[in-house]
Amino acid sequence: MHRPLRSALRTAAAALFATVTLTASVTLGATPASAAPSGLPGMDVSSYQGNVNWSAAWNNGARFAYVKATEGTYYTNPYFAQQYNGSYNVGMIRGSYHFARPDTTSGATQANYFVDHGGGWSKDGKTLPGALDIEYNPYGSTCYGLSQASMRSWIASFVNQYYARTGRWATIYTTTDWWSTCTGNTSQFASNNPLWIARYSSSVGTLPAGWGTYSFWQWASSGTFPGDQDVWNGSLDRLKVLACNGPC
Repeated sequence: MHRPLRSALRTAAAALFATVTLTASVTLGATPASAAPSGLPGMDVSSYQGNVNWSAAWNNGARFAYVKATEGTYYTNPYFAQQYNGSYNVGMIRGSYHFARPDTTSGATQANYFVDHGGGWSKDGKTLPGALDIEYNPYGSTCYGLSQASMRSWIASFVNQYYARTGRWATIYTTTDWWSTCTGNTSQFASNNPLWIARYSSSVGTLPAGWGTYSFWQWASSGTFPGDQDVWNGSLDRLKVLACNGPC
């Protein structure tokens, strides 16, 4: 996730594309939860974390990880192999994510770039569907200069192309505030795309329209594990069902 994005206090770092990650903004609202919410513990990382000690994270209880693969069509995470393969090798269920730049190229073009640079999927029981990180713009206007209708079209272009390439619907990472502001709080993706909600608070709060529940919740930017702290809203067995798109 995009660390400068999610924290307005870190906007000075936004110019450094190589360190851009997926973390939360002050707009997420609130005080971080003092203890992990219920659910299966996990984490998300990017180049900001560098080489991760995956054995330590596993021993501390992390059972899944999302790893930044790409941004726009110009950036790949230089630590991707260590992070993506390392999490897998210790036994975690892991997936990759793409930081969206709707102001640069089309959704379909970025979906192809993502799949071609680590965003693929295989039915091995340990690979999550890729995630689209769509949130506050660290480089300019909040909604990347797009109207709500154009943003909805951009997201549809991305997730449809990702589905065409992988046979999976991408997880969507966002905040309720950004989603309401920049998509008009559309519900059109809720039936297919799992929701990964970012909110740093003791409760998850109101979800974007259409989603009756969340799949993942990013609840803090630091804690027990390297990177951002997440929970899966269910058991390990149910996470394996998501990874396999059904039984393996």
